[in-house]
Formats: sequence, structure tokens, C-alpha cells
Amino acid sequence: MNPYQRQSSPVTATGAHNLDPHLHRYAARATGMTASEVRALFAVASRPEVVSLAGGMPNLAALPLDSLSGEIADLVARDGMTALQYGSAHGVPALREQICEVMALEGVYGHPDDLVVTVGSQMALDLVTRIFCDPGDVVLAEGPSYVGALGTFAAYQAEVVHVAMDAEGLVPESLRQAIVAARRAGQRVKFLYTIPNFHNPAGTTLAVARRVEILDICARHGVLVVEDNPYGLLGFDGQTYPALRSMDLDNVIYLGSFSKTFASGLRVGWALAPHAVREKLVLAAEAAALCPPTLNQMIVSRYLTTHDWRGQIKSFQQTYRERRDAMLSALTQYMPAGCEWTDPDGGFFVWLTVPDGVDTKAMLPRAVTARVAYVSGTGFYANGQGNRQMRLSFCYPTPERIHEGVRRLAGVLEGEIDLYRTFGPTSRKSATGPQTPSPNTE
Repeated sequence: MNPYQRQSSPVTATGAHNLDPHLHRYAARATGMTASEVRALFAVASRPEVVSLAGGMPNLAALPLDSLSGEIADLVARDGMTALQYGSAHGVPALREQICEVMALEGVYGHPDDLVVTVGSQMALDLVTRIFCDPGDVVLAEGPSYVGALGTFAAYQAEVVHVAMDAEGLVPESLRQAIVAARRAGQRVKFLYTIPNFHNPAGTTLAVARRVEILDICARHGVLVVEDNPYGLLGFDGQTYPALRSMDLDNVIYLGSFSKTFASGLRVGWALAPHAVREKLVLAAEAAALCPPTLNQMIVSRYLTTHDWRGQIKSFQQTYRERRDAMLSALTQYMPAGCEWTDPDGGFFVWLTVPDGVDTKAMLPRAVTARVAYVSGTGFYANGQGNRQMRLSFCYPTPERIHEGVRRLAGVLEGEIDLYRTFGPTSRKSATGPQTPSPNTE
């Protein structure tokens, strides 16, 4: 111990002991900052003996790593003076032009000047929330919704109001009712946050017929739409759906990412926004990070220039389709009666609903003991729902590991059901409220 280092006292002004001597200094918005259930699971789920059906990590085994390593070395050798230098908060111009080509596959035709490159689409979502939301403002989001988005909204003290989903995605009438109810309560609804394609965590896709209706509802009520679309090119039959942004240029901010279609570790995402909003995003990006990493952007740009990235996406589609099929087959074979699950046609996730009386959050430690991990549905709601749901990820494990993981999970679940039948509920009741109906029941 440094004899000259002053030690802070853990005793508060009231005489109580606190392990964090800085607790009284934090801003009010820090109170709601907690570790997500996904991050809390990471240390356990990454153990080799545990089959992790929890994390949404893309499978990088199909990437041409040998040729990529050579390209990156050549990039540094030829353009290192630029690649290793500060850049613009707006993003590398060549990459912004290439992003426009990528978005065009889903009918989005934007101008490179209206694109802002960010450190993953998570940063883009943070910037959007920062420039639009004051404490107490309402953000509408599907129920369930992406856990990273819920953390961002909580950090800016926005109130999340969940909107019901069904097998065809967000329910338009529920959206309309949520907007009207918030307005009657005197609340300001700032935007709708939605993942229309291959939803995380629900695995559903917003029906095309509903997209125009949802955009019309938001336009009529003056509600901005934030479209998060990291999985849109990962449809298992090669189909792409029209992006919401392709249907409304003025009221939709589109968020994209290379994390699912190239390399998540490079953390390159973007936001396409109306011109005036774009300028605010650039200013917010400068304040947050000064500029996104130039080297990472140039690596992505070189990859898009020199590799068959469209063919690589097709390879990912095939890989994830095989793993989706393995999971659905295992669920059908092993899951006890009363379980329901979604049947995704793209993306990474299946949303599983268990019989009444089983609490997936309380069951998780027992599942880990049985060497299988998942994410409880409670992590995907801001209001305590989701105790009868869990998210299962099929993107990373091999089909054999998926099969074994589901077998282990089914064994744990059968044990929970037997306990409930014998002794009744042993944990708090499952949260009530609208859940995602699932087409597959076994």
C-alpha cells in the first residue's frame, strides 16, 4: 500500500456504511444504470463446459481470415498515415458511399452526406436518445425489446412504454393506443424504437402490410421512428424486406451495423437521418468520441472493395439457417408440453415461452448448474415482465452443441414443472401482461 495514498471513508453522513464512497456524488441518471442480464451471464456462459444459448455473438468461422490479415497489413503499410490518424466525426467518405450501396439492398437510398458513422449502432442509438430525450420523456418500444436499447433509454432517464407484439410483429392498434394514453397522461412521446426484421429477442418479422400503417400512425401523431436493422440481410431464404426508411424519408432514422454481416469486433455502425438531424448527430458524436476509429472504418471499406461481401452474406445466411433448423428440431424433440416458441425466418434468436408457474429468471442458476445458459425474458422488458420467457440464441454454437444444449435445458425445465405440480409456485408469480404469441406449440 502506498503510505501517501489517502483512504476514502466508506461511512456516509448518516453514519451508515457504504462500499462506494462516491455514491453521493453520482448524477441522478446513474441510479438506473445496471448491468444487463446478458453481460452478467457472460463469465459463466463462456466456460467451455457450458452450452451457451445466451449471447448473440456472430459466427466468424466463415470469414476469410487469411486474406483479411494480408489486406489489413497492406492497408497499414500503404495508408497507415491516414488509417492511424484522427478522422472526421462524420466518418470516412469512401465508407459512407459504400454503406449507401449496402442499404440499397433493402430499398434504402440515402446520400452519403446524411450518414454518420458510429462505434457500432449502439453508439448511434445513444446519440439519437441524447439529442431527443429529456428525463421523463416516453420512448415506445416493442415488448420485448433489445436489452442494449433499454439500457440506453434508462441512462437518459426516458420512460419506456412497451407496445404489444404478435407473430407478425408490432401491433398497429396497440401502438395507436399507447400514443393516445401517453398524451392523455401529459407525457411527451419522442420516438418509436423498433427492430422490424428478425427481431431481437422475439425472432419475429414485422408484416409488410403493417409497415405502412405503423408509419402512418407515427406521422399522424408526430412521433419519430427509429429503425434498428442489424439483421435485415440475414434472411434464411435470401429474402429482404422493405425498410421503414424506404417508405418514409422524413420521419425515420435508420440504424445499421457491420457487426452481424462482417465483424462485430470492429464496432462500425451508422445512422442515416434527415439532414437537420444528421448535423445534430455529428455534433453529439464529436462530444462523445471525437471521431470513430479511422483504421476500423478503412478495414471495412477495404473488405467491401476487395471481397465478395454479398457472397459472404449468403454464406452467413446458410450457416444461421442450419443452426436455426437444429434449434427448432431440438425444441420439437425435447421440450415438454405447454412450451411455445417463435419460428424466425432470419436473424439469431428464438423466443421461448414456458408453462405457467415456471420462472425463467429463478430457474437460470439451476440451468447453469446443468451446464446450459440462456437469457431470461425479464432482461428484455423495462417493466418487470418476461418471467415466463427466455431468449435462445442459435448463431454461435454448432448444430451439435445446440442440440445438446436444448436437451439439457429441457431436462431442467421438466424438473421445474414437476416441482410446481408437486409443491405449487415456489417463486414470485410470473409477470402478467401482453406477451409475444408464438406459432409453434409442442
